[in-house]
Amino acid sequence: MTPAEVLAGLVRDVPDFPELGVLFKDITPVLADHAAFTVIVEGLAAAGRDEHGRSVVDKVVGMEARGFILAAPVALALGVGFVPVRKAGKLPRETHGVSYALEYAEATLEIHQDAVRPGDRVLLVDDVLATGGTASATRELIDRCGGTALALAVMMELSFLPGRAAIGDLPLTALTTI
Repeated sequence: MTPAEVLAGLVRDVPDFPELGVLFKDITPVLADHAAFTVIVEGLAAAGRDEHGRSVVDKVVGMEARGFILAAPVALALGVGFVPVRKAGKLPRETHGVSYALEYAEATLEIHQDAVRPGDRVLLVDDVLATGGTASATRELIDRCGGTALALAVMMELSFLPGRAAIGDLPLTALTTI
């Protein structure tokens, strides 16, 4: 089964969550199914491999909160470290922070200043590419640490929102496009 088939069969739409007018994509059925979750992790990890299957990244960064769930096993699959990017005030040491606009709100993301070393090649992983604000802010955080964002891998791209335009030249792997 392809990642797109897995997602089409298991992702559930939840209207008006977390607020009126938003159609939330519930990925928990994918996570609860070992075979499906494995297909998704491998699909996302492919964005961090070369044509011979070797990892081309030094770190995998996952954005709070559902990006954590996906990025950690992707990092394991690639044999590299996982770095969380969190909402403001959630990390205990010195951080870099970036504020940005979401599809339905505003937020600030932070990363530990030493989480990504100068020269590190980084794969960004998240569940959904919507407006692109989270991905763009995360890319800026990686730049501030001295790393290089090589690519963004997401389960779903929402084509009716401007996410692709917002990420600019960052290569995108989307397992499905809605």
